[in-house]
Amino acid sequence: MTGTDEAEAAATAADEALYVLTAVLLTPAQFPSVLGDDYPEACAALGLGPYAQGYGLVLGQDGAGARWTVVVDDVSLVAVAIASWDCGMEYELSPDERTVVAALPGWPLELAVSAPDVPAPHDPDPGPEAEGRAPLAPPDTTEWGPAQRRLGADEIALQWAAWREQLGDDAFGPAPQDAAASGSVEEEGNGDGSPVVSRAPHEDTPAMPAASDEDSPAPGDADDTETHGATGDTEGAAKAVPDTAAAELPRTGAELSGVRRVLAELCGYLDSAPPVGRVRSAFAPGGARMLRADGPGWSLVARTDDIAFVLLDESPGEVHPVGRGTELPALLEALEAMAVRPS
Repeated sequence: MTGTDEAEAAATAADEALYVLTAVLLTPAQFPSVLGDDYPEACAALGLGPYAQGYGLVLGQDGAGARWTVVVDDVSLVAVAIASWDCGMEYELSPDERTVVAALPGWPLELAVSAPDVPAPHDPDPGPEAEGRAPLAPPDTTEWGPAQRRLGADEIALQWAAWREQLGDDAFGPAPQDAAASGSVEEEGNGDGSPVVSRAPHEDTPAMPAASDEDSPAPGDADDTETHGATGDTEGAAKAVPDTAAAELPRTGAELSGVRRVLAELCGYLDSAPPVGRVRSAFAPGGARMLRADGPGWSLVARTDDIAFVLLDESPGEVHPVGRGTELPALLEALEAMAVRPS
């Protein structure tokens, strides 16, 4: 090999090298909820099958600055990297080629970081590596919809104490009597003992997280255990706190109907198991568990020892707290028993 050949080979290797920016777990218990209501839906967004053991997603840029998402089946390796970054430790994530499932053009999540000394992030030119795929792109979260609704539920889980402390026991009406267990949904009514308190966006302080240009931390600086440098799961929500002035707005029949529908569908999950990942359980302080559940048009976040919050596609930017009463504890306990947990 001549000196020219060696230089060309080195340049080619540099162009093909992946500069890792972040890593994300895509497993039944931990996946970017912005991608879907459940694990199979999140996998489908990337053109992947719902592999039971899950995947690791490595997001980075090649030497030309193009965005790439490398999918690997070595979930443990990616989990170790994420845990190391969470602890502020350096970790060079370099998956073995034998573990690579696919190299997908684009990024499925918004990233606020980029690799140094390479061109700005851009989608790669169509070529053999792209295999005819359209580049991945983050879901649109600029307007209220399923992606924004799920992000809002995630953020309530992350800032539970800030949301919960705004609501005293007197913020809830009497507990529902078999409203969810019966599976019935009433279209009208406001004096039937529903525990729902509707919270609408305040004119000054949004009740739900909205898209933000605020930079996310690079690996090692973030404290989210699932993503590092990615804004897709917690975009702009650090400033979103409950608005006390809007805590007890009048409740409409449509809002009551929507929340009752969610409770009925959750009870249905106990009789007929939903797609894996629809109900997930995570750590919460004090020996409790944090539950996240999703369904068509709704999301729920709850602590097993406390209340629940419901978000609806049909109620943009609104959060509906549900008091414990006599029915909710049993429902949450049953959901916890069936939920998937991080291994």
